Amino acid sequence: MVKLCISGSKGRMGSRIIALAKENPELEVSGEFDIGEDPSGMIEKCDCLIEFTAPEATLEHLVLCEKDKKAIVIGTTGLSDKQQEKIKEASKNIPVVFSPNMSIGVNLLFKIVQEASKVLGQDYNVEIIEAHHIHKKDAPSGTAKELARIVKSVRHGADVPIESVREGEIVGEHTVTFESDMDLIEITHSAKTRDILANGALEAAKWLVGKPAGLYTMKEVLAL
Repeated sequence: MVKLCISGSKGRMGSRIIALAKENPELEVSGEFDIGEDPSGMIEKCDCLIEFTAPEATLEHLVLCEKDKKAIVIGTTGLSDKQQEKIKEASKNIPVVFSPNMSIGVNLLFKIVQEASKVLGQDYNVEIIEAHHIHKKDAPSGTAKELARIVKSVRHGADVPIESVREGEIVGEHTVTFESDMDLIEITHSAKTRDILANGALEAAKWLVGKPAGLYTMKEVLAL
């Protein structure tokens, strides 16, 4: 039984993670907290913290995990390079899964886009369109940035424009287009519910507990 502590328990993601975790016989929600509550005692008693909150709060909770030698799954987006560097430093002492998107489908999308970039080459112009709900604070999304990074790594730094849309209650949509003079290829992932992210985070937590200190991604969790 893996004991989980959930940060941001009253938020959209936190509440769904808690609900799904309680349905899973392999998991126990040993603690949950939100803004204004002291998480230190709860983190101390858990095996793994699942963190989908704001960048500043994430780093505060990361320090507590490092102090108590607890695993942490981080799905927070909008982290600066400096903040991401602090996560890398902490991963020298504790196991960390840090991913811009916990969805199995999106992580498969990363792999498909990487392969498409290799096969299609420089004759194709690449663009990314991402759409999310109006409450999402960061733009472009972490997923879109990761898609752009993947394309750039294959195409040796070629520019990849990203268009961001914030509208209604869209959970998350990402489309990568490859266009040449002869054809247009579109690769799209559309999330119907936040549960795909919550389930991915729970799988990551189960996989992570017991692993040695290190910085892991969903690629390792899913063996992609």
